[in-house]
Amino acid sequence: MKVLSLFDGMSCGQIALDQLGIPVETYYASEIDKYAIQVTQANYPNTIQVGDVTKLDPKNFADVDLIFFGSPCQGFSFAGKQLAFDDPRSALFFEAIRLLKAIKPKYFLAENVPGILSLGNGKVVKVIDKEFSCIGMDKGHPGYDVKRVTVIASRYGVPQNRKRVLWL
Repeated sequence: MKVLSLFDGMSCGQIALDQLGIPVETYYASEIDKYAIQVTQANYPNTIQVGDVTKLDPKNFADVDLIFFGSPCQGFSFAGKQLAFDDPRSALFFEAIRLLKAIKPKYFLAENVPGILSLGNGKVVKVIDKEFSCIGMDKGHPGYDVKRVTVIASRYGVPQNRKRVLWL
């Protein structure tokens, strides 16, 4: 499997694939934090670091099977100012959408904070759901059967009782 992880952090997607026993042929990581990159490279030296998500050319990732991402949540979190897409960090979500629309991988997984569900009286999550539902519905691609679920991380082996919203 070839993977593109956007906002890769310390490569938690790669850790999950490892723990599930899913073989990864190529793992591209888009990350700009030098410390996160150092951790990834120490644990997974074959990771191909591709840099800033805003500078990625989708043509370079045409053979990717899976895209992972959890775009920055500061604009969606109750801990932040709840500026939604007016926060430039959270607006990076649309960079992930740009890449998903162009690459059309077999699979994708997106993650974010539960505050995203009620922000703007539910308007923000409606925008996100619509973006996901429209991906791939052009040029003969059948589109994706997208599911949104809320999970509690501690039920999946994470030692924190944190909720997360996933789109699969």
